[in-house]
Amino acid sequence: MNNASFSDQDMVYMKEALKLAELASQDGEVPVGAILVGSPGEGMDPEIISKGFNRRECDHDPMAHAELLALREASKKLKRWRLTGCTLYVTLEPCLMCAGAIVLSRVDRVVYGTPDPKAGAVESLYETLKDRRLNHRPSVTSGVLKDECSVVLKEFFAKKRNTGAC
Repeated sequence: MNNASFSDQDMVYMKEALKLAELASQDGEVPVGAILVGSPGEGMDPEIISKGFNRRECDHDPMAHAELLALREASKKLKRWRLTGCTLYVTLEPCLMCAGAIVLSRVDRVVYGTPDPKAGAVESLYETLKDRRLNHRPSVTSGVLKDECSVVLKEFFAKKRNTGAC
């Protein structure tokens, strides 16, 4: 899909998520960035509530995915686990674990950049967020800055292959 068809707001927040993905890459992490946007209070304009980028290697934690870190930070900051009224921006299609956390946290909307054909649980391998058996189904917008999000990942893995690092 052409980036011109996405809202300016979606483009701005995805660019911020891409900056976080770059930070993850600099730490030797798979470059995925996530930002949670919402209104911090009744009648207030939307703003970035929390941010996260992959930290599995640094934290020695299989659950330290960008999305989970952003959701945890937002819950602490807002002092609530229900993140209704919020949109999660993430550079890579969420995996099954992250999709489950998105459902459980009641995020209203998910916007992601590039699909993940090997682990994507939003549209690629599974359609978790559309599953009518679940009690919450956020809306999904995919393909925002898809090429830019994909390039960050491809460059990261190409560099890993060329250096012989795992």
